Amino acid sequence: MISKLLSISKKTAWLLMLCLGTCQLTSCLDENPRDRLTEEEAFDNAENLFINAVVTLYNHIGGNSDGQGLQGTDRGLYDLQTFSSDEAMLPTRGGDWYDGGLWQSLYLHTWDAGCSATNDTWYYLYKVIMLCNQSLEHMDKYRSFLDEKQYTGLNAEVRALRAMYYCYLLDLYGRVPYITSTDIDFAKAKQLERSELFNTIYNELTEVLPKLQPDRSNLKGEYYGRMTQPVVCFVLAKMALNAEVWMDDNWTDGVRPDGKTLLMPDGLTAWEACLKWCDELKTTYGYTLEEDYSTNFSVHNTKSVENIFVIPMEPDTYTNVYNYLFRSRHYNHGAALGMASENGTSATVSTVKTYGYGTDNVDKRFDLNFYAGNVIVDGKMVLLDDGQPLFYDPLAVELDLTGMPYEDTAGARVSKYEVDRTALENGRLQDNDIVLFRYADVLLMMAEAKVRNGEDGSVELNMVRSRVDMEERPATLDNILDERLMELAWEGWRRQDLIRFDKFHKAYDQRPQLSNEGDRHTIVFPIPARVIALNPSNRQNPGY
Repeated sequence: MISKLLSISKKTAWLLMLCLGTCQLTSCLDENPRDRLTEEEAFDNAENLFINAVVTLYNHIGGNSDGQGLQGTDRGLYDLQTFSSDEAMLPTRGGDWYDGGLWQSLYLHTWDAGCSATNDTWYYLYKVIMLCNQSLEHMDKYRSFLDEKQYTGLNAEVRALRAMYYCYLLDLYGRVPYITSTDIDFAKAKQLERSELFNTIYNELTEVLPKLQPDRSNLKGEYYGRMTQPVVCFVLAKMALNAEVWMDDNWTDGVRPDGKTLLMPDGLTAWEACLKWCDELKTTYGYTLEEDYSTNFSVHNTKSVENIFVIPMEPDTYTNVYNYLFRSRHYNHGAALGMASENGTSATVSTVKTYGYGTDNVDKRFDLNFYAGNVIVDGKMVLLDDGQPLFYDPLAVELDLTGMPYEDTAGARVSKYEVDRTALENGRLQDNDIVLFRYADVLLMMAEAKVRNGEDGSVELNMVRSRVDMEERPATLDNILDERLMELAWEGWRRQDLIRFDKFHKAYDQRPQLSNEGDRHTIVFPIPARVIALNPSNRQNPGY
């Protein structure tokens, strides 16, 4: 049955889109199915086993409520990765955006073990992991419906998804419990040291890789939005790139492993492994840069030759949202587009200066990634309520703008994704797929790994720059870090990058270094207080 199902691409794609879009169908199972189908009904044949044990897991890659999804929603993983960095901030604007001090604490690194965003992200990541565990157990229980090839492929897919989610936990929280069964009591689950968890994830991904399909996950069809070989290669490359950080069991002692000698489980050094997996994406899977940078973020970006992993976004099919445009634009700007908006997120001053804003040599991606200056919609100037032109001032932004003349208008705003004028949910349910992984990042990983390994990464760096008609630069670590900010703005990588470059714990932009932050303890978030209370044997991270 599954082999027949998987060979009929239109049917499979239709089933996948429907089940990704909603759990209201009678054939779809969520994590609390008691008022829907019985277990026996949900897994009574190969097709239902495929849908309910595999397809429904992808409901959770995106989200439509706070703290859910890898990107698109608020107060979750993306906000931790972005607003704790020098890339962006959510300034307090009078009575707006104070929210109990959440956004200020993220920018200033003054969070604690009770922080709602870190707690919600922890529980979201483990929720998906536990759903993966449940799916694997259902697959084993009803294995008689599958032949060996079908079982092997679907089992590998779920394990790959689970491993990717553990990667996020490894990055954000350091040492965490590794749970692979629904029978394990979370209150008794043992934390793994960071290096042990790293090796476990890396081995899991390399083991399942050849059992997955080689298809491109960003293209519509059977494997649209799913874990495939290219997606796993990207995750492995990212693991190797961050191995100096992620394999460091004592991140507050000021000493890191050296990527030139640090061995991955496959026997390669960290930099060799990063280059290997990046080269696989180039040579084996044929990824390349789009000719036009903005094509990757256009309303119809499903044919991108550059995007590797995306969150599918079709307003008539899915319920995922993309809040970042909505959250950033001024109210009158949104109204001019026929949408609502929240007048919040802004780029920092240091970010716009990295692009060269205010100089004669502004990076060409600036106008693609940001709204700045006067705002024109449909050929008309957008006006404020007092009749004056709406003018976003990138250099006037501060963490607290309350009472200032530019309280509502300071800061460059998000514009990276093309506006979908047919979007639902006040512009949040758009037709642009949300880009998670893409090939430009692969090239920048290659450039960085080469430089850190004593080689020249200029070719890869300047491939990215020449695509947007910018002059060549030598591949120094400083230039690569700046390039990652300009190329990958609003894509959720900045915290991770600053940590890898040993800058996250230091003063930057308008953020002072905390008095006790020299030990680098803020490069991981605290284990939520509720988790420690549930299982006191789990150690809190140093410094919290």
